[in-house]
Amino acid sequence: MQIPRPSEDSKEFFHAVIPATPGVEVKPMFGNLGAFVNGNMFAGLFGSTIGVKLDEDGTAQLRAAGGGPFGPEERPMGGYTTIPDGADSEAWAARAAAHVAALPPKTKRS
Repeated sequence: MQIPRPSEDSKEFFHAVIPATPGVEVKPMFGNLGAFVNGNMFAGLFGSTIGVKLDEDGTAQLRAAGGGPFGPEERPMGGYTTIPDGADSEAWAARAAAHVAALPPKTKRS
């Protein structure tokens, strides 16, 4: 499986749509980027595609707007949906951050 690498423009766009709120951090992941809140990932960059983790309603709305599976074609990431071209990426990323922020914080393994 070939993992696509994001361009510098894709990385800049990803950083621009991620909300700058306390507790949110962007980290490298497998040559791409992930955005986390309380240790849980809420958005990811895979090549030039952004995927977000939403509640059931949000996932259905984003899929109806043209979103699809996120990640490698042969093994997409469960629970994440791509943000389609032309959608309000900032709004979807903010909605994903709010959803994941309400989940229990990730605990570090010892």
